[in-house]
Amino acid sequence: MKITTVLALIALFAAPCVARDFDLSPLTNEISLYKNADDSLDDLGETLQLISINSIKALTWFNLEFTGDLNWNMSEGEDFDYYIEIGLVKQLTGKLSVNYQRIHGTFVPKPINQVGLRLSL
Repeated sequence: MKITTVLALIALFAAPCVARDFDLSPLTNEISLYKNADDSLDDLGETLQLISINSIKALTWFNLEFTGDLNWNMSEGEDFDYYIEIGLVKQLTGKLSVNYQRIHGTFVPKPINQVGLRLSL
């Protein structure tokens, strides 16, 4: 795991801090543990899922989002695999935001950058 990923995780789980032009407000921080099975109830290992969404002010407000799935014995021939998304979301209007995401994982051949619009329903 790269140092930038580790630093992002530390920032995401940090306690709220307040300064003149900087602020951090946790929206949701979740840890889930799953036992995986297919439709025939055959064992497909375990997943540890981390979700962290925090509102951050650095001159302007935006959301920093982290989702990580860490899987053990889920993919055939693999003891461990993972999927991680780190994103920045800036609200444009009440329900419309612009979104940047960076995706890493064993499921993708190389990191992916995504830029798009999000409509909150």
